[in-house]
Amino acid sequence: MEETIPATDAVQIPKQRGESLLETAVRYAEDRHWDVFPGTWLEAVDGGQLCCCGDAACEAPGAHPVRPDWATQATGSATAVRRLWQRQPNASILLPTGRTFDAVSVPETAGFLALARMERMGLRLGPVTLAPDGRMRFFVLPGAAAKVPELVRKLGWAPASLDLVACGDGAYVAAPPTRFGSRGAVQWACRPTAVNRWLPDVEELISPLAYACGRDR
Repeated sequence: MEETIPATDAVQIPKQRGESLLETAVRYAEDRHWDVFPGTWLEAVDGGQLCCCGDAACEAPGAHPVRPDWATQATGSATAVRRLWQRQPNASILLPTGRTFDAVSVPETAGFLALARMERMGLRLGPVTLAPDGRMRFFVLPGAAAKVPELVRKLGWAPASLDLVACGDGAYVAAPPTRFGSRGAVQWACRPTAVNRWLPDVEELISPLAYACGRDR
């Protein structure tokens, strides 16, 4: 069952079951003030589903940008979002990072370990996605991508030794309920709520994230 959150001025986002991609994309823009843009979509081919990009070996089928200038397409206008998805109702929902948030990407196993430690530590979390590519992405304040390498060094790790990637300007994340081909859909590991509208700084989360990635090596 999908969770429902009491109606507030914050978010209705978790109510996604049965919604169209258009409705969900509009609510990301309206309720969370996130920029969004449409990505690729899945097409039925010979009894299966392939990415509309035409690449049979596509690494993120139905979950990547359609065009190289996708950043110019991203918008927080509900009217513009509605127009974009009316053109292609099956387009995936992609969110550019480096604007209203950055995202810290870690392996799923490390992400669950980090979530458990964060809960014990009483840390304030932002939204967290769990994607079929085996990655969790923790939403944090913009600017994280520039801070993470030095923060990891201060914790005693070489940045290249950890599978921890900060996504900032020029990157994007796939939002629920975007599907990755036959592998399933992106989900919320930690849903957008009224409480986590205000995102944490990456400095608040980096220690448990780095520890979990170190354990996961």
